[in-house]
Amino acid sequence: MDALIPTYNRLPVAFTCGRGAWLFDAQGRGYLDGVAGIAVCNLGHAHPAVAAAVAEQAQTLVHTSNLFRIPLQEQLAERLCAAAGVDSAFFCNSGAEANEAAIKLARRDGARKGMAKPKIVVAEGGFHGRTLGALAATGNPQAHEGFAPLPEGFLRVPYGDAEAIAALDDPEICAVLVEPIQGESGVRIPPAGYLQQLRSLCDARGWLLMLDEVQTGVGRTGRFLAAEHEGVRPDVVTLAKALGNGLPIGACLATAAAAECLGPGSHGTTYGGNPLAARAALAVLDTLESENLPAMAAGAGESIRQRLADGLDGVAGVVDVRGRGLMIGVEVDRDIAHLPRAALDEGLILNVTGGRVVRLVPPLTLTDDDQQRLADGVVALLRRHLEPAAA
Repeated sequence: MDALIPTYNRLPVAFTCGRGAWLFDAQGRGYLDGVAGIAVCNLGHAHPAVAAAVAEQAQTLVHTSNLFRIPLQEQLAERLCAAAGVDSAFFCNSGAEANEAAIKLARRDGARKGMAKPKIVVAEGGFHGRTLGALAATGNPQAHEGFAPLPEGFLRVPYGDAEAIAALDDPEICAVLVEPIQGESGVRIPPAGYLQQLRSLCDARGWLLMLDEVQTGVGRTGRFLAAEHEGVRPDVVTLAKALGNGLPIGACLATAAAAECLGPGSHGTTYGGNPLAARAALAVLDTLESENLPAMAAGAGESIRQRLADGLDGVAGVVDVRGRGLMIGVEVDRDIAHLPRAALDEGLILNVTGGRVVRLVPPLTLTDDDQQRLADGVVALLRRHLEPAAA
């Protein structure tokens, strides 16, 4: 570990293998995974369909540059565009890169419309990545610390407040970029109709509606895209995380009208959408459909939230249990940043975001027993850590 730049406070366990919703350490101890690599392994660990696809592709062709056609990439683009209701795709390696592509696309579109300094409206508490452009769009001052000067051109408004966006009077606004549900800020769900209001506002003012579905997409909330819950089609949508079930791949999808401002030489990538990553993503899409995983996520999420709400009813310090599909947050009124370490002792992998919210983003393939164990484990941990302090 001394050879690593210390950008993470790592927990004292290393995993050697995984199966389904479980990870195992070198001693063979099992841990129920409530985090899925931070919403990445939606199909669970070592899913046979993905493993077989990757193994076969690795023995055939791993990489060619994007200077040549990549048929698997083309197939993936067609599938994703059909699912998202858009027209074209750019592939990269991560959510941050997908959001950088979206930011560049929006600025290029604004320049095409005669704007000298195009601006993008973003939300307080939003998280879009750690590269400089995505970091500037991110609404977390702590994440900005020490990295000034950040790129300009972002207007920040409260999350979930469409009226605050409508009140902006700037002729150089070119786009709105938000998450349908804010993950890093604690599974914050906007008011019903928020995305529909943004769609109407962007249509009226000629702005691009850009949705960051890096965490909410690929079935996690009970639909392929979280925007589907409100029947909203964005002009631009970004995906990553679960798209490769652990293999690095991101995508910036766009309507034809939005994408036409980018052409050869305007943007690029070395590895993005190479045959190995594209093959993995196609296997993910196949499995989502064949196992009906978005619907399973919807049902499992409702069951877990109800069990959490019942188990924590009356516990002092519990503020809220919320979520959509298998994206669940349990908010308390005090710092519980220590909880993931305590959870390991109980054989659970949990995540705390914002210091006060247990964020559950487990695999969509949870069994009924897994669901019960996860919910009951969180209830027991929170009761143990909250009730003595409240007494």
